[in-house]
Amino acid sequence: MKVIIAGAGEVGFHLAKLLSYESHNIVLIDVDKDRLAYADKNLDIKTIYGDATSLSLLNSANVSQTDLLISVTSSQSTNITICVISKQLGVKKTIARVSNPEFIDCKDKLNIKQLGIDEMISPEHLAAEEIMLLLSQSAFIDTYEFDDGVLTMIGLDLSENAPFVDLTVKEAADYYPGLHFMPVAIQRHGTQYTLIPRGDTKFYKKDRVYFVTDKSGVDELYKLSGTHKHQIKNVMILGGSNIGRSLAQKLCNQKFKVKLIEKDHEKALEIADMLPKTLVINANGHNVDVLEDEQISEMDAFISVTENSETNIMSCLVANSKNVRKTIALVENMDYFQLSQSIGINTLVNKKLIAANNIFRYIRKGDIVALTKLNNLNAELLEFEVKADCKICDTKIADIKIPRTSIIAGVIRDGEGIIALGDFTIKAGDRVLVCSLPMSIHKVEKLFV
Repeated sequence: MKVIIAGAGEVGFHLAKLLSYESHNIVLIDVDKDRLAYADKNLDIKTIYGDATSLSLLNSANVSQTDLLISVTSSQSTNITICVISKQLGVKKTIARVSNPEFIDCKDKLNIKQLGIDEMISPEHLAAEEIMLLLSQSAFIDTYEFDDGVLTMIGLDLSENAPFVDLTVKEAADYYPGLHFMPVAIQRHGTQYTLIPRGDTKFYKKDRVYFVTDKSGVDELYKLSGTHKHQIKNVMILGGSNIGRSLAQKLCNQKFKVKLIEKDHEKALEIADMLPKTLVINANGHNVDVLEDEQISEMDAFISVTENSETNIMSCLVANSKNVRKTIALVENMDYFQLSQSIGINTLVNKKLIAANNIFRYIRKGDIVALTKLNNLNAELLEFEVKADCKICDTKIADIKIPRTSIIAGVIRDGEGIIALGDFTIKAGDRVLVCSLPMSIHKVEKLFV
């Protein structure tokens, strides 16, 4: 697939990096020579220096022969303009990054496809939504909902008193029949090794395990994983960034009690006017004394979303030391995900990774409805729509020749989530969830085309 990415900032570079690993034909455009030089040195892609709103530049990049254009510059208006122009020049699909959440909320009313934009994404908006979901499932370290929650992916760390520790997957299923969830990926404690579980795979304490569950399986997972669900009501947010503002507004709308700490005086006043239900504090939240004065120990959750990853991590560690039950840190460096288990922070959130998840479904083959990459695991969870002429239609799961490094995690049929086993027959119109390691994704895609 040929892809043009306009904008070599954090999101653009990360997308180019992920796509180049899969041998797509990538062209990266930017007006910053240093960014392009770094990308050219580190990635196997083509770079073009210049303004992507230029017709001549887009034509020189063969935009008319391009499958997908993704515009992720820092300017919302520039991204919209690039997509509109590119669509007129013949690109098949366009995605624009926007910063104003109103565009996301009203994109259907705006009829953006008629303008020439196939999809709009906001990394900040997506990150805020991710954090909201994590707060609703307080004991879990990662979550993702498919079809408004009829099936949900949940990641958690097994405590030593989890009932199925030291049991195999098959033994656990025999001991607890009728459960409404399925393990789809495991990372052994202290390693970076990801495995797709089979019947003989054993659970160990401190494993990081990802499950797919229907609505009735969430409470079961709390019990059987040895974790406890805590009601979250009091939330402290450090940082008045776009994510911080969006998150505070969403939390207040759901009747949470929210404190937001912002060190910039003008920005704090602006946020206070914008969010009258949020208690906005103009102070340096990097200071431990400030956090203690604002009664951090009485918070149910602490979320640090400043522009500095190290500040976010250190602030969450302070919150942990004050016995705050749920801590979430926004990080930019993907390497920090490898440390999340050892340093004691409940969850790390990376807006680049979340944005990439949202965009990747346009890259994959087959009719992909949704896709998410598992935090710090080398695996993807994909939702395919089954067409009548695809290879697995009218086939039992046990008879599908799916790679061993992949697993069918669930099926959505007529709006109902189903944890499907081997005797379940896939039908046209079903939506099938598959968890796969990267080495098998192309084989999985072929089953759905």
